Amino acid sequence: MTMLRCTTALKTLLAGVTVLSAFAAQAQTTLKVSAIPDENPTELQRKFEPLGKYLESKIGMKVEFTPVSDYAATVEGLAAKKIDMVWYGGFTFVQAYLKTNKTAIPIVQREEDEKFRSVFITQASSGINSLKDLKDKTFTFGAPSSTSGHLMPRAFLLKAGLDPDKTFKRIAFSGAHDATALQVAGGKVDAGALNISVYEKMLTEKKIDDKQVRVFYTTPPYYDYNWTVRGDLDPALIKKITDAFLALDPKNPADAEILKLQRASRFIPTKAANYKGIEEAALSAGLLK
Repeated sequence: MTMLRCTTALKTLLAGVTVLSAFAAQAQTTLKVSAIPDENPTELQRKFEPLGKYLESKIGMKVEFTPVSDYAATVEGLAAKKIDMVWYGGFTFVQAYLKTNKTAIPIVQREEDEKFRSVFITQASSGINSLKDLKDKTFTFGAPSSTSGHLMPRAFLLKAGLDPDKTFKRIAFSGAHDATALQVAGGKVDAGALNISVYEKMLTEKKIDDKQVRVFYTTPPYYDYNWTVRGDLDPALIKKITDAFLALDPKNPADAEILKLQRASRFIPTKAANYKGIEEAALSAGLLK
């Protein structure tokens, strides 16, 4: 081999090594995860910790959970590629989907999220027994971007002919489902709406008492929560994450504990089309530009 050929071959080899080194340096080593703050940060961290360790064992990389202060931060974080995966409510997913030019991918949802519901609650002795009884009452939703704590309750109120901005004496936003329940139980507002899962959990854990509060209206079912990933993640990684969720088996004690914390019987595949109804409801309620 001539000196010229050797030199050319060496340059080609070095160039290849440089490219491989750069690729290795950029290879993802941590999956950054967040969730909409629909419960207090301590509870969200507690719920995610066992799931995070499980995912680490399945995908072979560190899983890091980052709490955020508001719903919008999860949308901005995913769009800016600062977060890789988020636990979204249906409405916040729609916002993220549109913000990312429809590249965000919902991968799984709990089986319960196929037919999710919101409950309207009031104090046990309030005399409120139907949506019509809310005229001139004080009312709290959860966070403005919450599907089950604001969007869908508002949509069903409008469907019943009740415009929240004209019906209620005063509207508040508690910021989270558990905060809504506590505000109603404490008499700070006459009534409020929250997701049925948190309400039932709070009753079970005796954080509220059914002698203090009661449900007077339960919404029809709708699609809600899901786990969504950035669309530009490595497809092989997305498959590993998806397979890990789908592999959680309620018959396995360790898996059952993870599912219990997620308030899930099991996880099932989902798709963006499932949330078209949420988008339409948001447009009708004037919550989506």
